[in-house]
Amino acid sequence: MRRRVYGADHEDPDPGPRQGHDYVELVGGPLDGLLLDVTGWPGERLAVGAALGTELGKFGSGGRAVYGPVAGDSGRWAWEADSP
Repeated sequence: MRRRVYGADHEDPDPGPRQGHDYVELVGGPLDGLLLDVTGWPGERLAVGAALGTELGKFGSGGRAVYGPVAGDSGRWAWEADSP
C-alpha cells in the first residue's frame, strides 16, 4: 500500500510521495499515518513542527492539529494537540 501525503487531493489517482521530495511521517492524532512534504524547509523550521489544518480534530472545520519532531527520529513528527 502506498502512503498518502497530507494535502493531496482526495481524487488524485496518485496521492503518494513524489520522488525527490522529503517527508516526515505524522504519528498519532487526527492525521496519523500521513506524510508531510517538508522539501526545502530550513532546519529551524523542521525543529519546531507545524500546525496543520484539518477537519478531523477536536475543533472541526477550521481547526488545526499541532505536530512536532520526535526526539532522535528526524523522519517522524508526533501529535501534540488540537488547536482552533
